[in-house]
Amino acid sequence: MQKFTKLSGIAAPMPLVNIDTDMIIPKQFLKTIKRSGLGVNLFDEMRYDDDRNEIPDFVLNKPQYRETQILVAGDNFGCGSSREHAPWAIADFGITCVIAPSYADIFYNNCFKNGILPIALPQEQVDLLMKDAEKGSNARIEVDLEAQTITSSDGEVFSFEVDPFKKHCLINGLDDIGLTMEKANAIESFETQASIARPWV
Repeated sequence: MQKFTKLSGIAAPMPLVNIDTDMIIPKQFLKTIKRSGLGVNLFDEMRYDDDRNEIPDFVLNKPQYRETQILVAGDNFGCGSSREHAPWAIADFGITCVIAPSYADIFYNNCFKNGILPIALPQEQVDLLMKDAEKGSNARIEVDLEAQTITSSDGEVFSFEVDPFKKHCLINGLDDIGLTMEKANAIESFETQASIARPWV
């Protein structure tokens, strides 16, 4: 998993509430167990028409938002089923930070396990960042995880809270496997001692 320290990127505005995981990645794309390749189907039913042509009015299809790295969204983002494919699709598209007033718990925790920083801010601050994101590709938002700050394109700074352990994992690029591998020497030592003590196992 890639480390997350600072991000300066284009933010896309999605002023919708209750964006659920089926909207993020529809159920027909859940057959794969690979984390890659799902970005093309992110928000599939909103991005494409029945003939698989892009819908020009959808925000991620607009030229100024094709390189989006930050998503500014409405309340209760990631609700619905607990599919981990949702953060997989977001990350594969290239988005590594989501800003919203609130999240569904399972989606929120899955984000950290997949290199995405989900930031919860009061509605009035999200509204200000939403307006900033509406400026398009000329407005870049900076996210500093170490300082726990967001800086708008106009230089306005917002502070955010994040669990210290989750922050540690993102900064060091540690998913569940990475956390386990940090204990590799202790695991190897235990297995060696266990083999000596119980050679019949």
